[in-house]
Formats: sequence, structure tokens, C-alpha cells
Amino acid sequence: MDLSAGLLPVDPVLPTRFVAPDRRANLARQRRMSRRIFTGASLTTLAAAGVLGVQPARADGGWQQQDPFTLGIASGDPTSSSVVLWTRLAVDPHVLDGRGGMPNAPVEVRWELASDSTFRSIVRRGTETARPEEAHSLHVELEDLPADSEFFYRFRAGRHVSPVGRTLTTPADGSTRTLRMVHLSCSHWEGGWFTAYRRAAEENPDLVFALGDYIYEGGPGTDVVRTHPHKLCTTLEDYRLRYATYKTDPDLQQLHAAAPWIVTWDDHEIQDNWAGEYPKDGVPTDAWAARRAAATQAYYENMPLRRSSAPVGSSMQLFRRLHWGDLATFHVLDTRQYRDLQACHDGGSTWWFTDCEEQTDPERTMLGWDQRQWLIDGMTESSAPWQLLAQSVFFAKRDNAAGPETTLGSDGWDGYRAERDEIVSTWSERGIANPVVLTGDVHVHFANELKADFWEPDSPTVGVELVTTAITSGGDGSEVVNGEEEVLAENPHIKYIRGRRGYVLSEYSTEELRVEFKTIPEVTRPDAEVSVDRTYVVPVGEPALHEV
Repeated sequence: MDLSAGLLPVDPVLPTRFVAPDRRANLARQRRMSRRIFTGASLTTLAAAGVLGVQPARADGGWQQQDPFTLGIASGDPTSSSVVLWTRLAVDPHVLDGRGGMPNAPVEVRWELASDSTFRSIVRRGTETARPEEAHSLHVELEDLPADSEFFYRFRAGRHVSPVGRTLTTPADGSTRTLRMVHLSCSHWEGGWFTAYRRAAEENPDLVFALGDYIYEGGPGTDVVRTHPHKLCTTLEDYRLRYATYKTDPDLQQLHAAAPWIVTWDDHEIQDNWAGEYPKDGVPTDAWAARRAAATQAYYENMPLRRSSAPVGSSMQLFRRLHWGDLATFHVLDTRQYRDLQACHDGGSTWWFTDCEEQTDPERTMLGWDQRQWLIDGMTESSAPWQLLAQSVFFAKRDNAAGPETTLGSDGWDGYRAERDEIVSTWSERGIANPVVLTGDVHVHFANELKADFWEPDSPTVGVELVTTAITSGGDGSEVVNGEEEVLAENPHIKYIRGRRGYVLSEYSTEELRVEFKTIPEVTRPDAEVSVDRTYVVPVGEPALHEV
């Protein structure tokens, strides 16, 4: 790796500053693409007709005449001295073999890190090799950087230069500088336009937490805003193509370029409601194991993760701990890979049950023993005022039935109640400060107070849960959620529900957490504005939601 000082030669016609993509041109191009490519016909049929220009990946140098940075750039997992830079080369994202039109050969890629957006002050530069066995993705881990610093980065392959991204290192130990962040989840290509990603970028966050369902694995739908290409994802080529489709979106690219991401997965990165070794139908097979391994590989290739997360077969190390100086500790959880099969599993017909005794089984686990102990130990050892659990599925009790009967979901933490109770009791027993659970998955905003005993409404509040709605999943959504009144009545710890699309913006300080639930009225048309639907404050040392 070349870390010598100096500037890369800059072609004056290529981007050298951090600027937002040309939104009008990108959106127009994407609309044309959606109409021309993703109609009712298959990609194979369109390629045969010459509409797409989809060709087998060429082994010659012809790819070098085209821009290989069509999937954008990203950064992630910052520490006080390190950050990961990411890109994936693809001159034609829609090639069916998932290789993006790249040759079956390594490609040298140069990168630069600067302290200014014009790259006059270079901090570091080097060269990495993008390899075909990893879909020509790069995960550049930069070390020994100054703490609490803003940087700008870019890549070069041949004569082509990538867009410019902004990233940072986190504050050093001892610092309690305010943190501004967003968390979000559930971006379904077919559900609508990713406007919420762009609006989140415009918030100028320090960090972005993506809590799963970054892609959806299903085949092409009907009556949708834009259509998934090809078919249901089951192979490595399918998943690579699906990520490439999503990453062509200019709004998603803008948010990736705006701030470092901290990611975890949920289910749709592989299959709806998978659970550890079990597929949705609860019957493990060799085909399922191969599919899970393929999806895991594609997830790593397309996320700004460290090499320590590189998969081995179908396993990957995804739970990890990060810090924002002495202000906040982030416990990033994996709620899929180690879990038991959902309680009262009936083959996947329903996930909601009345009087499912298996949900109370003390041996059931969502996290697995190692991850649970890692979490409890990490929370106990941290002295930060704020402890954030970044995870995917609904944590608080959620009874969906009115009246004396209790109807609880088995895919969320209600299906693993003993383990949830152990985590919650740890907060009180060990004096864990200000736990905040960040959640996605359910396509609806929720603000929940976490009780010492969910079955005793008057028991102490020991933490809060901030559940983000979807980016697009479920289409436009609605102001009022079906069954909302019943849920609020049966669950007094649930303080707020809203069914529009959007994200959650929050600011953490030594005095309080201020959280804004942001909503967008429509995703079935582009460029909708965002607004604040509800604001809460959580004072330090008082884990309760105070509406502002």
C-alpha cells in the first residue's frame, strides 16, 4: 500500500470537490431507467432485444472507457483513530452475472483522504486491489488518524474519479461533544422513491445508523412505483445484482457520501423472517444454507464494514461496539444470525399468537449466549451517559389485541421474552445509564418507554425505544395506523405511533436526548418535503419520554 504524500493527478473535467449529485439529471436518468428497464419484461428478454445494452462481462480493457463508480462510495464504522472507506466497481450495474460489467481480473484502485473538500490538503493516499471474487468491492481501513476530525475521500480507477464523500473520526476519550445522528431502515425499491435518504443527508448528521432491510430480496412485483429486476434472489449473482440496483439510486448515494454509516441487518437481506439456521418455513435444507452463504457474502461486499466482518461461509461477525468519546457507547446487535426458531412456528403462516407459551421459555435466545454476555458485560463496563442498542426488531411489549387476551408477535422480542427480561433487569441491577434502543423493521414510527416489568404498567421506566418507520416499505403509509387505538390502549408504555415514511433524527448531549420523528407525506412521487411529526426530550438520568 502506497502511503506516500502528494496529490493524484486530477483531470479537470472530473469532480474534485464535495458537491451534491446533480439531482435533476440523476432523477431524470433513473426515471428513464425505471420505465425502460424495469417494466414487465425480464432483464434477459430485454437484453436479447438490445434494449438494455446488457452484455456478458468483458475480459478485455473495454470496461475502462466507462465510469466504474456507478454504485457510489461510502464510509463506515468510525473510531477515534480509524474509519472504513468503501466502493464497488461496476460499469454496468445491470449485468445479470452480478459482476457489473467488470473483467474477471483484479483492478487497481487508488484512494485519497483529505482534510478539505478541494483536496489541497492530502492526509493519506494509497492503492488497493478490487478483486472479482468480492465483486470488485473495496474496504479500505485507515488507521492512526487524528480524533474528532472531518475528512473527505475519493477513489480513482484508470482515468475515472469517483464522487467525493465526507467522513470523520469520533471524539477521543474524555470528550463529551454533542452527537447528531439519524437512524433508519426498510428501503424497498418497489415501494417508492428514496427521498427520505436525501432528506436525511440534508440534516448533516455525524452518523447514520442503518438497522436492516437495506434491500428486499423478492422478485418483480405488480402495481409498484419501480420494479425489481430479474427474479427472487437465491444466488450470489442475484444478490449482487439486487444491491447494484439499489445502489444506483442517487438519494441513497447522497446519504452514503454525507456521513459514515454504522450498519446491521434484519431479515430481507437474506429472506423474510429467517432465524439462524432456519428459513422462513422453518425447514433447513442444503439449498437454504447455500442461499444464506451467498446473501451473507453479498451483504459484506456492499456494506462499509471492516475486514473483521468478512464472512466465513454463512457466518459473519456483525455485533460490535463503537463509541462517541465519553458521551455514548453504541452496542450494535445481530438479531438474526444466532436466534432460535420463532416461537409457535407454524411454517410461516402467521407471526402473531394468543397464549403462545413457548414465547416464555427461559432457554430461548435471540442473541445467542456469546452475544448476550458480550452485551451485558459491555453495558456494565461503559460509563457513558448514553448507551445505545442499535438493533432491528421491536423490543417493547406490543399486545395487538383489545380485551383480556394477549396477542404478541414471535419474530420480535416478545417471542424471546426471558432474554429481553434479563437485559432489562441488568439495567436496573447494574446501574446502566440511560439505555436507548434503536429499532427498525415495522414500517411505523413508535416511541416507547421500556418498563422494568411490562406486565406491570406502574413499574419503573428504565429506558426508551425509538422505532423508525420505513424509507419506502409499504408505500406512502398513512397518518393513522390500523389498530392504533387498540395498541395504545393495551400498551400504555407506547406513547406515539405514526405510519408515514421517514426516519428519526436525534441529538445527544450531557444534559439530554432530543429526538425528532421525521415524516414524508409521499414516496410514490419523488422530491416530497420532510417535516417533524413529533419531538421528545429524554433528560440524562431520567429515562422517560417528555413531549415537546
